[in-house]
Amino acid sequence: MSSSSDRPNFIYILADDLGYADLGCMGARDARGRPADVSPNLDRMAAGGMRFTRGYANSSVCSPTRFALITGRWQYRLRGAADEPLTGRARGDKVLGLPPAQPTLPSMLRNAGYATALIGKWHLGYRPHFSPLLSGYEEFFGYYSGGIDYFSHCDSRGQPDLWRNDQVARCDGYLTDLLSDAAVEYVERQSSQRPFLLSLHYSAPHWPWETRDDAAESQRIAGDAKHLDGGSIATYQRMIHHMDEGIGRVLDALASRGLDENTLVVFSSDNGGERFSNNWPLVGQKMDLLEGGIRVPLLARWPRQISAGSASATPNLTMDWTATMLDAAGVAAPPEHALDGVSLLPLLAEPDWNPPRDLCWRMKHRAQRALVRGDWKYLAMDGAEYLFNLAQDERERANLVHRDPQRLADLRAAWQAWDASLPPIPADAEVSNVFSHQQIPRASF
Repeated sequence: MSSSSDRPNFIYILADDLGYADLGCMGARDARGRPADVSPNLDRMAAGGMRFTRGYANSSVCSPTRFALITGRWQYRLRGAADEPLTGRARGDKVLGLPPAQPTLPSMLRNAGYATALIGKWHLGYRPHFSPLLSGYEEFFGYYSGGIDYFSHCDSRGQPDLWRNDQVARCDGYLTDLLSDAAVEYVERQSSQRPFLLSLHYSAPHWPWETRDDAAESQRIAGDAKHLDGGSIATYQRMIHHMDEGIGRVLDALASRGLDENTLVVFSSDNGGERFSNNWPLVGQKMDLLEGGIRVPLLARWPRQISAGSASATPNLTMDWTATMLDAAGVAAPPEHALDGVSLLPLLAEPDWNPPRDLCWRMKHRAQRALVRGDWKYLAMDGAEYLFNLAQDERERANLVHRDPQRLADLRAAWQAWDASLPPIPADAEVSNVFSHQQIPRASF
């Protein structure tokens, strides 16, 4: 293992429900279709590192992706990840969560001498059976549930859900800013003597639709889990801009401490965008295995290893970054918990690196299944099958099942073999009913 001073630091920044084209560097547009200056700091990060045009989330909904990220394994291996996503019924449940005995990215890095902290969203099970502090994080400032109000810091039941380690945190302020403040303070405490992992998991731009100036809106919807009520493209993009401001402060803190050269900073989203997202040219949204539901913005900066201004079209998954960080730190996962993710260290050095592999998904929602192999995609949804050439048809409009039946059969068989290697989806797995509501506009297929 390398000495502490040689090992890189890691900051993994995860937005919540951010769409593929919601950043300026990914093509953000305002309500009138004009270029939107919503993310100057993330655009700066992209210019100083690598931008990925085919970064995929492990799931099209939040908590399953987070299971994959923290373990580096297919989320389907754990019962808690079968719910799409974890809901309030998981409170007090001893099964629906991340088992403390499960090796995780923070626990493996901590055991190798890293400082570890989670700032932001956990969503991997509730206290007392599950907690960031039970799964490898030494420090925690954030919340347990799928989403909380940006001002009251209460969950959908109206209960306080902002925590500092094991205690409810009683503090005033806009949640995005509080998370940014905590991340900056954490970075400012670090030194080159001990490497660190900071998981910075923002709530933005997840509903409720509240900007820094919307305290009155918070009061209006207090005690009611409003999802369809309120919001606009302008509000959504301001929420992104608030997050971007905080990320800029974190990057500046790294530089001021002299830690930026050997810190791998990754930015992505847990799934595709939702109501106000701009996924152009993709279709679909959160909960769909269409490209708009699983392809996400993805940026990485590591001045010591990544050439500025580089770009890659190599398909990759959320859990690959777990394998990448462990590989960079010289840490091996236990054989009985072998990683399913692939280290992307070769890709960071050579953007065209693209070994053959299959990326796979399955969802109880709408009986979906998907497999991506290079430029080709197999998709099943609501009992129908589709075959797309993504290089020619990113919008998934031209179904080639009759033109290329042998390829369809090959990809279907590959998906079936992958599916058979994992536990089946339990019959009692829950699916969020929010996205089946008739008022939610859905992309036609």
